Amino acid sequence: MGKNKNKVEAITPRDEDFARWFTDVISKTELVDYSPVKGFMVIRSYGYAIWENIQKLYDERFKATGHKNVYFPLLIPESLLKKEAEHVEGFAPEVAWVTKGGDKELTEPLCIRPTSETIICSMYAKWLHTYRQLPFKYNQWCSVVRWEKTTRPFLRTSEFLWQEGHTLHETAEEAQEETMQMLNIYREVAENDLAMPMVVGQKSEKEKFAGGSATYTMEALMHDGQALQCGTSHNLGQHFTKAFDITYLNRDNQQAYPYHTSWGVSTRLIGGIIMVHGDDNGLVLPPHIAPIQVVILPIAQHKEGVLDRAYALKDQLSNAFKVELDDSDNSPGWKFNQWEMKGVPIRLEIGPRDIEHNQCILARRDTGEKISVSLDDVEASIADLLEEIQKNLYRQALAMREAKTSKAVNMDEFKHRLKENPGFVKAMWCGDRHCEDEIKDETGASIRCIPFDDEQEVIGDGVCVCCGKPAKKMAYFARAY
Repeated sequence: MGKNKNKVEAITPRDEDFARWFTDVISKTELVDYSPVKGFMVIRSYGYAIWENIQKLYDERFKATGHKNVYFPLLIPESLLKKEAEHVEGFAPEVAWVTKGGDKELTEPLCIRPTSETIICSMYAKWLHTYRQLPFKYNQWCSVVRWEKTTRPFLRTSEFLWQEGHTLHETAEEAQEETMQMLNIYREVAENDLAMPMVVGQKSEKEKFAGGSATYTMEALMHDGQALQCGTSHNLGQHFTKAFDITYLNRDNQQAYPYHTSWGVSTRLIGGIIMVHGDDNGLVLPPHIAPIQVVILPIAQHKEGVLDRAYALKDQLSNAFKVELDDSDNSPGWKFNQWEMKGVPIRLEIGPRDIEHNQCILARRDTGEKISVSLDDVEASIADLLEEIQKNLYRQALAMREAKTSKAVNMDEFKHRLKENPGFVKAMWCGDRHCEDEIKDETGASIRCIPFDDEQEVIGDGVCVCCGKPAKKMAYFARAY
């Protein structure tokens, strides 16, 4: 990219080959690169800046609700991992092991954390003594390693960045309240700042976190009709606290086990942003998380006064927005295409005629529309336009999801819907694992979530889409990343 100054490399059309389109976008916009180790991605500065913006939004919300950041070790002794049988069984196929330290074999293998429940619980058992210390509300930002067979940057990599919150509570009710509070925070930031509409609800027993009592999820729909799990919040009950003998002296002066939650979002959110908002020209970034919100392109910059006015504009706007000025010697057409591909929400063009008329041109990345605004009002105009772009991206994503959501009352209709209009299929389910497995085997679609009661509805006669017996709940099904 950039070898030919007059040409930006083409991106494979989205509807021609979605996987290729995604790869083109992440590589040609320099979000990531492939490392020498298969399945491990290098997040480049532009991609990491997006992650920093997402991280900041969530971190502020976590701290505002009383959570504090900590850091736990990368390596976990095998004996700790084995303390909770269901947990180790769930992660065993993905665990990477360290067996040597220098040139010596370790007396006990150490796993590279796939998640941190075990190491954190071992420390909580050491720290907690009395109910007066509760709740424990801690979070860590780190990376985890899960040895994936098939990888794709941001969506499924052997190492990825995330946050994982781990809390302890006196009562089951407090733990459930925490679990739902964090799910709601995830959803609010995803919808308000990432402009991605979410379907939220509970995972089935099959799909829940290994060792947990209940898992709640937020799911987004990508342009190709596949779902992406974007964040999960787990009520872990007392499974881990009992396994790790975490006890405290309660209000009745008795030894008791606390109730435990964990919750996490990861760099997978960036993959979601790309696949929900991107188009054939590249990235389309929501203003709230865009590393650059406005790019200034001086037109005929060789002419007297143009660069000076452009730099003055940059100084003025940088107090309120994230601004870049492209004064390179590339052609205007190359610059237009390049910054469009990188998804910058607003392109500001200013040339000799604009300066003469005390105006500039603002071009929207989401619609391509160009508007002329007075330089006297440029700051207010940009602020209003950024918020309109933010809202419009959400509206577009919601309309796409609704268009790709259908209902089915039997398996024939279910298969037809998935084939003709890939996306979410809302269908009734009896709650039987056999039916869940059969649907997955025959269609590749899994239960993404069982929506909460206020979003439940009865499809058809209220019978299971698979077996025809009375159904317990309506569920969202989809093929997923």
